[in-house]
Amino acid sequence: MTLQISYRCFFAGWLVLLGTLLGACSANEDIPMSGDTQGQEAAQNISSDTSLYNAEDTAAVEQLLQSMTLQQKVAQMIQGEIKHVTPDDMRTYGLGSVLNGGGSFPNNEKYASIQAWVDLADAYYDASREVSAANAGIPTIWGTDAVHGHNNVIGATLFPHNIGLGAANDPKLIGRIGAATAVEVKATGIDWIFAPTLAVAEDDRWGRTYEAYSDRPAIVADYAYEVVAAIQEQGMAATAKHFIGDGGTYRGVDQGDTRLDLETLLKVHGQGYYRALDAGVLSVMASFNSWNGDKIHGNKALITDVLKGRLGFQGFVVSDWNGVGQVEGCTVDRCAQAINAGIDMIMVPEDWKALLFNTVEQVNSGEIAMARIDDAVRRILLVKYKIGLFDGVKPSIRALDHRVEIGSDAHRQISQEAVRKSLVMLKNNAGVLPVKADSKILVAGSGADSIQMQTGGWTISWQGTGNANSDFPGATSVYAGIKAAADAAGGNVELAASADYKARPDVAIVVFGESPYAEGQGDVGSLSWQQGYDRDLSVLQKLQADGIPVVSVLLTGRPLWVNAHINASDAFVVAWLPGSEGGGVADVLLSDASGNARYDFTGRLSFDWPNRDINEADAGLPVTDVLFPYGYGLDYQQAQNLAADLIEEPLGEVVGLDRIIFSGNTKAPWQLFLGDAENWSVPVTGANAATRKGGLALSSIDRFVQEDARLLQWRESAEGADDASQVYWQSDSPVDFTELRELGGVLSLTYQVATAPKSAVAMRMDCGFPCTGELDMTAAFSQVSAQGWQQVAVPLACFEAAGADLGKVITPLVISASSTFGLKIAEVAVLQTAPSGALLICPE
Repeated sequence: MTLQISYRCFFAGWLVLLGTLLGACSANEDIPMSGDTQGQEAAQNISSDTSLYNAEDTAAVEQLLQSMTLQQKVAQMIQGEIKHVTPDDMRTYGLGSVLNGGGSFPNNEKYASIQAWVDLADAYYDASREVSAANAGIPTIWGTDAVHGHNNVIGATLFPHNIGLGAANDPKLIGRIGAATAVEVKATGIDWIFAPTLAVAEDDRWGRTYEAYSDRPAIVADYAYEVVAAIQEQGMAATAKHFIGDGGTYRGVDQGDTRLDLETLLKVHGQGYYRALDAGVLSVMASFNSWNGDKIHGNKALITDVLKGRLGFQGFVVSDWNGVGQVEGCTVDRCAQAINAGIDMIMVPEDWKALLFNTVEQVNSGEIAMARIDDAVRRILLVKYKIGLFDGVKPSIRALDHRVEIGSDAHRQISQEAVRKSLVMLKNNAGVLPVKADSKILVAGSGADSIQMQTGGWTISWQGTGNANSDFPGATSVYAGIKAAADAAGGNVELAASADYKARPDVAIVVFGESPYAEGQGDVGSLSWQQGYDRDLSVLQKLQADGIPVVSVLLTGRPLWVNAHINASDAFVVAWLPGSEGGGVADVLLSDASGNARYDFTGRLSFDWPNRDINEADAGLPVTDVLFPYGYGLDYQQAQNLAADLIEEPLGEVVGLDRIIFSGNTKAPWQLFLGDAENWSVPVTGANAATRKGGLALSSIDRFVQEDARLLQWRESAEGADDASQVYWQSDSPVDFTELRELGGVLSLTYQVATAPKSAVAMRMDCGFPCTGELDMTAAFSQVSAQGWQQVAVPLACFEAAGADLGKVITPLVISASSTFGLKIAEVAVLQTAPSGALLICPE
């Protein structure tokens, strides 16, 4: 009865006055709060409420629970990653779940076929059904981060990221996208989607801003019901994530601290969860962030008392990637506090076996109550019954009718519609847009023909990096979309990376913006775009100086301070991260041959657009000086001109000469390669790579966060010292380091020696063959790093003395070896000053 009263109070209050319901309901003595015995009992009995589950399934779950051993129950609470869980492991231990993380594929093969995905799903399912002393024979459930389509699978339809969908402000469209995504996921034999993200991103410096629909709760709430309902109508489990406050951290720091009282936390960051619960969401993922200094993964007041008690959530709570290890006093393989707090399924990708036995031990010792284990397993089993996993139908059979829908024309049409509706026009002086399709059009910029840039993070690889256009069969770049439309109307399109054109165009469309990134590696300190590195701005200014009308198209995962770029453009359009269907951009930008718009701009900002790079009063707070407010966006009927020049002087410290080459991921304009005599230019296209002859292998490893460092392993060469393999970072165009050299600049490397080298190790800085400066680093790398991570700084003058022309550096770092050697790298940078504590050396 307690639960029913509090649940009615909650939703009645929501219907009467959404903004004040929490205060009204919080005074109700029937709402279970922390330490309330009555509330604890309600939380334990929630899953027996049959509003989500039918009586037959509930009875079957209770009977199954009574027959299970403790180890079998704990196994249901554990989720391992497919890289670290084999079907034999599943057969032996009967894990409740597996997941594939970003950049993880069947057999670790990026280009795994759809059949390979389905075969692995069948293998896990069959193994989970084999009853043994440790395996209860319960079907496992496979989860995946399908956050903008089935984004781990080659050939899937990729929809605009959430920030673009927020600008579209079309809940029914979001429902259609959810359904299409669910169908494509189902076609690979997977049962569970880690979406939607329901964050309210309040500081755009946060690297996950693009995963949020808006910086206000309203759109998030409107979308939550539609996407959850659409996914689960397809027989899948949806996940509302990340509970709670992930978008409200101080300074926008990923996994940081959200500092709010409970009622404000729920009023701002809870709205999407209320609507997801309305839709019957079956899982909720806990958030990495802290709430007033306490990690949410260990916070019973939020997970059990609020989510399961006060809000009546009946599904199960899953932790995020190794998130339990961040709880004070816990490790990734041992955390009673997180389970006691209400985590039902623990995502521990690699250390799942130790977690299994440690948790059994903690139950036997009394650290975790048996009632808490039963509650968690009951919730998990009810969800499995709800989505039909106990029906005895293999994943391959469930997937069979949907195989043709992966990347189907129908789904791509939905995505292209979403692109059209997501575009926001900020400026259109002199009616430059729409561009007549029969014009002479220059399409320029780093993002013009880059499907990697337009798809962003969480695309094939976790960070969205290392992908070529060929990795997106069926997709269309922005350039390809423009060319197709122009060709059909008799126009002419020229593609150029910069402002250099062969024939003078009537108009230039310049597509530029952020390189892909995901959580942890996408945080920035300022919203200023390319401050101190003005590649994109120089393209716009050159075209402007030539008297050519300039249309800028910005690919971005967040609002950016781009006042100078807007000033240098006649028209300015924000395309966000539009996904695989770049043709949707051309649909709106280009007219038909007679000059009539084919589609109008309907997108409106779901975030405030900044007029400054940082907050003038307090750099720790979000920018409050707004250039274009929430809801702004021009169309072809409105007044077009943006008369005044915008402020171009930054408030924050001007970026110096320092150049970060690699820190967590590779930074623009650099690209990462491996090479040997068979092929010196093998691009690194994911978390793992190797040279053609196999002498060097690269893999992503964790230092502070997931995959923020790289492990390089050279093997013994059978062909002698001349058979070298190398790793290097390279730019498409030369970079001038002479000013840095004059100021005493250095190349800085943060590293660990994993295996001491058996032969010479060379470090080079190249300036176009045969221009190079090579140094012998064998002595520096001669011993395994017993003290952990180390930092070495090599003066640029040393490379110059060895032969490098610092005025035209193409490759700032090459490391080459021909024998056994293991090296971990966390950061590569060219810096004005050697970091404090770094070993300063100048080897011969």
